[in-house]
Amino acid sequence: MNVRYRVQLSTQERVQLVAMVLGGKEAVRRLKRAQILLAADTGSTDEQIARNVAVGTSTVYRTKQRFVEKGLDRALNEAPRPGVPRKLDVSDESLLVAVACSKPPAGRARWTLQLLADEMVSLTEHASISDRSLVDRGRACNRDHAARASGRRSRARSS
Repeated sequence: MNVRYRVQLSTQERVQLVAMVLGGKEAVRRLKRAQILLAADTGSTDEQIARNVAVGTSTVYRTKQRFVEKGLDRALNEAPRPGVPRKLDVSDESLLVAVACSKPPAGRARWTLQLLADEMVSLTEHASISDRSLVDRGRACNRDHAARASGRRSRARSS
């Protein structure tokens, strides 16, 4: 790859990136992109940056390209992924957790995915919700219930 994109950070951008890297409270991908930009600003080659940051040279190239063409924010953050938008928004997911952690309907020992889906349809404005769309969102609550029933602490809660 040619060294086509030259990264020249402003003082403010450099301070922001250094604070981000030293803070360590960001997602790993963002931290690696920040490290790439800081190293590129010092004049390191793509190969050196890739080796030091433990990424591929194409990642270094694309990060530099996004910075030069679209700016710092775009270089650090991922673009939205294509695909079907989520069926449940944040408030719906909160409601789902509340329902799943509540007492199951009379005559039932626990909530099933189909019961949860039916309850969510009755409580929200959704015309239908597939039980498959609830699978990942229901696992954490079920793990908590199983831990409480056995008298153990859930891994999700231990700190």
